[in-house]
Amino acid sequence: MSHILIVEDEPVIRGALRKLLERHEHTVVEAASAEAAREHDLADFDLVISDLRLPGASGTELISLARPTPVLIMTSYASLRSAVDAMREGAVDYIAKPFDHDEMVLTVERILSERTLRRHNEALRADVERSYPVQEMLGECAPMQELFRRIDKVSVTDTTVLITGEAGTGKELVARAIHARSDRRRGPLVVINCAALPGQQLEVELFGHEKGALPGAEESRRGLVETADGGTLFLDEVGELSADAQARLLHLLQNGESSRLGALSGRPIDVRLLVASPRLLDARVAAGQFRKDLYYRLNVIQLELPPLRERGEDIRLLAHALLSRLCERHNSRELHFDEAALKVMDRYTWPGNVRELENAIERAVILADGPAITPELLAIPSDPPAPLTPAQAQAASAARRPLQDPQEDLSLEDYFTRFVLENQDAMTETELAQKLGISRKCLWERRQRLGIPRRRSSSTT
Repeated sequence: MSHILIVEDEPVIRGALRKLLERHEHTVVEAASAEAAREHDLADFDLVISDLRLPGASGTELISLARPTPVLIMTSYASLRSAVDAMREGAVDYIAKPFDHDEMVLTVERILSERTLRRHNEALRADVERSYPVQEMLGECAPMQELFRRIDKVSVTDTTVLITGEAGTGKELVARAIHARSDRRRGPLVVINCAALPGQQLEVELFGHEKGALPGAEESRRGLVETADGGTLFLDEVGELSADAQARLLHLLQNGESSRLGALSGRPIDVRLLVASPRLLDARVAAGQFRKDLYYRLNVIQLELPPLRERGEDIRLLAHALLSRLCERHNSRELHFDEAALKVMDRYTWPGNVRELENAIERAVILADGPAITPELLAIPSDPPAPLTPAQAQAASAARRPLQDPQEDLSLEDYFTRFVLENQDAMTETELAQKLGISRKCLWERRQRLGIPRRRSSSTT
C-alpha cells in the first residue's frame, strides 16, 4: 500500500482522483495548494501528484521540496512546452487533463514500481560497497581494507594521488574508483599508459600541437590533457615521461595551464591528476631520470596496492569470483576448483599478481573438459622450490657481487636496482643477466616488480 499526496485546487477533480486511487488500495492525502502541501513532510509520501497551475505557485515548485519523492505533474495545458518544462525541472512524468482513469492508474503503478526497484538497487549497491567499496576489486585482508578506507577519503578531495604497486595489482581500477566516487564523476576520465608511446609522440598525445608545429601537422590538435578538462587524467607508468613532458606536466600542476607544442601561451585547464608507477619511482629520481620537483608534486598522497602473494585468503576469494565471471564470459558450464588446484594457487607466488591469476583461470576455463579445474589446467607449478632463508639469500647475493663496495650495506633489491641503473646503458640485457647470475626472463620479471624500465635506446639483444 502506497502513500500518495494529491495537490489540486479543483475539489471535484481532487475528490475523483482520491476515490480512484483508494479503489486501488492506496492511502491518499489531499491539499488544495502548494502552500497547503508544504504543511506536510513530503518525504513521507511515496508519490506526489500535483496540478501544474496552483493558486499562488506552480506545481513544479514542489519538485525540489519533495525530493527524493517523485512528483507527477497534471496539466490542462498539454502542450509540449509545459510538459518539457516540468520534466526539465525534475518531474518524474506528466499527464494531461482530463485524464483517462486507466491511464492514470497505470502511470501511478509504473512510477511506484520503478521507485521500489530503485530503492532495492540502491540498498543492494550500498550493501556491496560496505564490503567491497571499489568496483571490481575484492579483498578482505587488512591491507586491502585499509586501501578501501583511503580511497573513500581521497575520492572526495581534488588532491593528486600516486598509486603504486607491482604490475597486475589493479592500479587502473583504483584510479577509476577514485574518479567514480569524486565530484568529477560526470566529467571525463582519460587514461593513458606512458610506456606505450615513445618520447615526443607521447608528449603530442598528452598536450596536443598547433598547426605547423611538427612535420605534417597541417591542423591544430588538442591533447588528452584538454580532453580531460573538467574531469580526471590518469597517467599509468608516469616514470616513462620524457624530460620535456615532465616539464609540461609540472607547469600544469603549478599553474593550471596546458600548453600545446608550438603554442605561444597556455590555456587554463581544470583537471585532477592521478598517476601510477611501480614501487621505486624514487629510484628514477635518484638516478636523475625523473624531476624531483615533479615527484614531490605527484606524491601528495600515495596509495599502495599489496602484491597478491601477501593477501592470504584473498587468493581464493578472487579465484572463485574470477572463475564465475570467466565462465559467464565464455558461455561455459559451471566449473569449480578441485582441492589440489586451490592448494597450488595458495602456494604460488603470483609474480604477475591478479592479472596473472585471471589469465591462468581463463586458460583453464577454455581448456576444461570436465566440471573441475585442476592444477594441470592452471599450468602452475605444483611443487615450487622452497624460498631461500635470509642467510641463504645473503650468501647467494655475495657470490655475485663483484662490483659492490664491501663497505656498503645494501639490500638485495637495492643492489639489483643500482647495478641495473648504472650499467644498462653500456650492457645488453643478456650481459646484464649474466653479470647478475640470473636468466633474462628473471631480469625482466625483477625489472617489472621493482619498477626499473628499460632504456629505450638500449640494445635488446
